[in-house]
Amino acid sequence: MQTHEIHRGRLIDHLQLVVRDLAASKRFYQAVFDALKVPMGGAGDDYFWADELFVSTPGSKAALGQLTGRHHLAFQAENQAMVDAFYQAAMAHGGKDNGAPGFRDYHPGYYGAFVLDPDGNNIEAVFHGEAQRSAPSVKVTF
Repeated sequence: MQTHEIHRGRLIDHLQLVVRDLAASKRFYQAVFDALKVPMGGAGDDYFWADELFVSTPGSKAALGQLTGRHHLAFQAENQAMVDAFYQAAMAHGGKDNGAPGFRDYHPGYYGAFVLDPDGNNIEAVFHGEAQRSAPSVKVTF
């Protein structure tokens, strides 16, 4: 088998989703983030955020009155059990099945699950299999 080396760092700095129903999205993403062990960062009247995902209403200053289109967003999971927990939490909090947990043919060891969030975004959790990481995370200090 050929060995592949991939970089998982800060390719994407942040992502904003503009949603129709902020309360429904917050329930969905809070459950997803709990399953993935990602703390909620903060919230206001027309937004919430966690890590580098910012979710807002069309009325927020950053949204300029427009909804975002359909996106595919994948979160990394620590193991297969975390992918399973993500799927169960998402389904219990307004998600719709878009691919139950299981192995995919993308590369050896790829284990993922896909759900549609309340706005139809394709949200995934993926465990890339047993691999050695050069660092546990990227830390940015200002």
